[in-house]
Amino acid sequence: MTGGGPRFARDPAELLTPAQLAELSGRAFLEGIRDGRLPAPPIAEPMGMRLVEVGDGRVVFEGRPGFSHYNPLGSVHGGWFGTILDSCMACAVQSRLPKGQGYTTLEYRVNILRAVTAETGVLRAVGEAVRVGRRTGVAEGRLLDEAGRICATGSTTCLVFAIEEA
Repeated sequence: MTGGGPRFARDPAELLTPAQLAELSGRAFLEGIRDGRLPAPPIAEPMGMRLVEVGDGRVVFEGRPGFSHYNPLGSVHGGWFGTILDSCMACAVQSRLPKGQGYTTLEYRVNILRAVTAETGVLRAVGEAVRVGRRTGVAEGRLLDEAGRICATGSTTCLVFAIEEA
């Protein structure tokens, strides 16, 4: 990563306009975020996650949940799992989109297999596109701890559409 880490958008004016987004392939957009040339989305900062790898249909986020992500039972809330898995899976779809195409998540499913706490350390969320077509994209994800154990899995369906340049 350039500049010592991600740069987070702090104001809506820092986000790209639809016209600017339409000029980039999905992969180029994600590489810009990974490399610090484009701001990471605001949600990434409070969730403690960052984009670290971008390939053709494969995206990896790293995240380190903290105490602020705990549920009342003393472990990381399921919403944290959902957020990092939704991000890696949907971005895996996005990495295959050409210029002028965007996406939105239609649905996602998460299966939590192992409890996570702040002491678990850095987790890797690996998203891989299964199929990206003209109207939908499907991807799967795995959340792995530092020992390579699977903490959660997920799947998603995304709606693919033309970005309006209005």
